[in-house]
Amino acid sequence: MDRRNLLKVIFAGGAAAALPAAARNQRTAAPDSVGMLFDSTYCIGCKACVVACREAQGLAPEPKDGMHDVQTELDGQTKNVIKLWKDEKNPAVFAYVKQQCMHCIDPGCVSVCMLGALKKTAAGPVTYDKDTCIGCRYCQVACPFNVPKFQWSSPTPQIVKCDLCQSRIARGATQPACTEVCPRKAVIYGKRADLLEEAHRRLAAHPSFYVDKVYGEDDLGGTSVLYLASVPFTKLGFPEKGKRSGPSITESVQHGVYQGFLTPAILYAGLAAVVIRNRKKDKEADE
Repeated sequence: MDRRNLLKVIFAGGAAAALPAAARNQRTAAPDSVGMLFDSTYCIGCKACVVACREAQGLAPEPKDGMHDVQTELDGQTKNVIKLWKDEKNPAVFAYVKQQCMHCIDPGCVSVCMLGALKKTAAGPVTYDKDTCIGCRYCQVACPFNVPKFQWSSPTPQIVKCDLCQSRIARGATQPACTEVCPRKAVIYGKRADLLEEAHRRLAAHPSFYVDKVYGEDDLGGTSVLYLASVPFTKLGFPEKGKRSGPSITESVQHGVYQGFLTPAILYAGLAAVVIRNRKKDKEADE
């Protein structure tokens, strides 16, 4: 078997394996799942939520430049950050946005986690088990919101991301630390269905004030953290990639290609044939 024929066999086998595979359905939110609603128009950028998150999670204090906090991105010691967007042409137009794990309804990070260190709970949060994690960091690549971060500076590194204060709530708290301390209630906690209802109530009450959209309602399959804003969401760093979740696409392809382990088996058989042929040629040449 020459190389051209080998490739024909491999591609034919891969196509045959993929044909029976049907697209995986998107997962939907559980009726009583919880989440958060962040209203950018309420936020004053005080960062009380950032400080409360660090204290509740036992993370290092936010770095400072003199008297000013300088943390602007998520990292191995930051699960929640407030960002400022300014209009370059008109600096008087600006908006704050809270960035943390979106707790997707059909999370990419969970889909690619080979040992199940990341899990989507029925209650809504995406949780992380450091004892199961092997540090492959596939979750970082799979997250469309660039949320999970790796502790590069630690001798025992972990993936760092918000889990909606699950350990805190397990100890009896009624809500995450960030929503508890927000002086303007720019971020509130509750059942996702109730938060969606509240978001649409605000949109209906002030249609000219808000962008006519609840980000996360169905974006990328939907998220448990929802957003309202008066400026386009793309300006605040949110991707506009449609309503279908990434895992519903990628898992369909993967399961089709690897169905019954047919494609890898064909590949290995073809490679074995090449090895046997080459050995036979070498033997004939020696004789």
